Amino acid sequence: MDLITQIKKAEENNTAIGHFNISNMEMFWAVVDAVRETNLPAIIGVSEGEREFFGLRQVVLLVKDLRNNEGLPIFVNADHTYSFELVEEAIDAGCDSVIFDGAALSKEENKTITKQSADYAKGKCVLIEGELGYIGKSSKMLNGLPDGIEMTSVEEAVDYVNATGVELFAPAVGNIHGMLKGVQNPHLDIQRIKDISNLVQIPLVLHGGSGISDEDFVSAIKAGIRIIHISTEMRVAYRSSLDETLKNNPDELAPYRILKNSRDAVKDVVVARMKLFNS
Repeated sequence: MDLITQIKKAEENNTAIGHFNISNMEMFWAVVDAVRETNLPAIIGVSEGEREFFGLRQVVLLVKDLRNNEGLPIFVNADHTYSFELVEEAIDAGCDSVIFDGAALSKEENKTITKQSADYAKGKCVLIEGELGYIGKSSKMLNGLPDGIEMTSVEEAVDYVNATGVELFAPAVGNIHGMLKGVQNPHLDIQRIKDISNLVQIPLVLHGGSGISDEDFVSAIKAGIRIIHISTEMRVAYRSSLDETLKNNPDELAPYRILKNSRDAVKDVVVARMKLFNS
């Protein structure tokens, strides 16, 4: 069981795989429990900060154990990796996929390091994802759109994919990192997704999924999106549930009692998204 096989199944069925960022064991087990309940594939994402806090080798070992011994269709992605050295580290640790994020670099430097990452991954059963365009960096509740938003043109997407040899591609198509306070996130440019998908001929990844409408998710999947990232929505559920638990149980000291509701709240978010992406 490998990630590329699951992506091919998603392509055949015109569905998408949910990618869920985790920061701690409660969020990790929330995703695992969602996979057990739905029997649908999921990718656990760990950004540089998240894997420094959780442990990169540790999350890889846990996921591989669950995949090999329980047969769960669950995988690990080293999310938003900003240097080739950390791409190397993630590949060597056994991640199923790695994103080199060069969105803040010049387009030429982005292509150079992405190609270096793709070359290093050859023969190692690791998918390399590239990202082009800028959608912000924060997984927070936002007062407004991030500064410097830049969408990916179809021409740039084709040039980037051909130049780098990536196996997954994340364009900027109206999506943003984080969720806007009090209003829905911007609509996706579905036609742009369709045009990029038709020309690059590799699976597309949608970052910044939190805050996007169900209708846009469904349309984006039909247009060619095969992996969808969810993070802020999970963090909001975790924090809201934790606040409520602490308010109602001010004298409780046992972590497994304090954190159980947060784990369940995150699981509910993950299950709902997995079912929508596979509907």
